[in-house]
Amino acid sequence: MLINDFCINQDMMAKRRLNFKQRKLELLKLYKDSLERRIAAMNASIDVLQSQIDRDSN
Repeated sequence: MLINDFCINQDMMAKRRLNFKQRKLELLKLYKDSLERRIAAMNASIDVLQSQIDRDSN
């Protein structure tokens, strides 16, 4: 009986580790998406300012 309980506990721990890793991966993907949006906004701001500078210097 102890060996069976040990195997069940090992399986449960493996599932918990996998679940934790999957949730961590999803969270990191959300962070990445957020950062990509912020970078896109920064690039757009830079492009607009650069075009304004180019227009004003001509």
